[in-house]
Amino acid sequence: MNIFWFIPTHGDSRYLGTSKGARQVDHAYMKQIAVAVDNLGYDGVLIPTGRSCEDPWITAASLIDATRQLKFLVALRPGITTPALAARMAATFDRLSNGRILLNLVTGGDEQELKGDGLYEDHSTRYQTASEYVKIWREILTRSHTGESFTFHGERLSVDDAKLLYPPVQQPHPPLWFGGSSEAATELAAEQVDTSLTWGESPAAVKEKIQYLRAKAAAIGRTLNYGIRLHVIVRETNEQAWAAADELIQYLDDATIAAAQKKFEQMDSVGKQCMAELHGGRKDQLEVSPNLWAGIGLVRGGAGTALVGDPETVAARIQEYADLGIDTFIFSGYPHLEESIRFAELVFPLLPLKTRKKLAQPHLTGPFGEIIANNYVPETTEAKNLVKETA
Repeated sequence: MNIFWFIPTHGDSRYLGTSKGARQVDHAYMKQIAVAVDNLGYDGVLIPTGRSCEDPWITAASLIDATRQLKFLVALRPGITTPALAARMAATFDRLSNGRILLNLVTGGDEQELKGDGLYEDHSTRYQTASEYVKIWREILTRSHTGESFTFHGERLSVDDAKLLYPPVQQPHPPLWFGGSSEAATELAAEQVDTSLTWGESPAAVKEKIQYLRAKAAAIGRTLNYGIRLHVIVRETNEQAWAAADELIQYLDDATIAAAQKKFEQMDSVGKQCMAELHGGRKDQLEVSPNLWAGIGLVRGGAGTALVGDPETVAARIQEYADLGIDTFIFSGYPHLEESIRFAELVFPLLPLKTRKKLAQPHLTGPFGEIIANNYVPETTEAKNLVKETA
């Protein structure tokens, strides 16, 4: 089981839909989050992409030296960069970080924003471009280990004698992740990616998606890993957790929600449409599955659901997804620095032993709490392992 966190380069706050409780997301703050999650034992961080975000590549590069083991999941953007340039960027990052880059294929779901980036392609055409782009990208990186060049002429993209002189650390290329939900996206995932990411929908919906994609991949002799994108609101009791969820959206008014939903309707992202359908823009029907809360999606683009509850409840819900085949969980919470620590303290002890062993726990410095009366170390209590071991 792999646990990732999130660097909120598009902004962070204690509340949604208001400037109240907002904080400045500068390099110092992003570094605080990266160092915290690296020390806590998270496997990596997702860094978002798009017009509303700081550039993910520069952000990730600025955090290499501040971290030791943390992996960076950054965007690969067909149509906005060329595949040969992206291959060089990926290889260089991989070499400078000693194998700590992961690529998140993002085709984009907002045609208006894409036109601002100079990309004039509809949904179907974007996936044609993405398929050829990924093929070129993968081949250039793979052949760099043997010094070969690559020539390709497709309907959308072409390269002649493309060659990469400095191969990546990871072989044959850094892993490629993808979270598309449309039929075209499913075809692309089955054929070319390594890890398929799903939105935080109900276990039943996630099961259906995994089974469908697994069958498609198996039909062409491939197997994929599976991940899920979720927020988390964890407190010591269920009552406290649900109260925290209500507090997060307490300043959201109907006008703000309506404006956000209108913008989401203009997007051609199937995944975003699924997120919006979960709540229908209403605040009175937000628990869409046991402990799965859609309140964040009222105004937030991208992932819009959160697991809400006490540590044992949230660990049990994580196990539900793990039983379906999910092995990577990308979490986040508001505000992201404090919640990364809270989640690690409350839920990590309930995760499988293999996962717990990856956590940074030096004996001399704890974790054991504050020394009592300058003399005694508080007794430790063994947490019950609620999430099962996986092969």
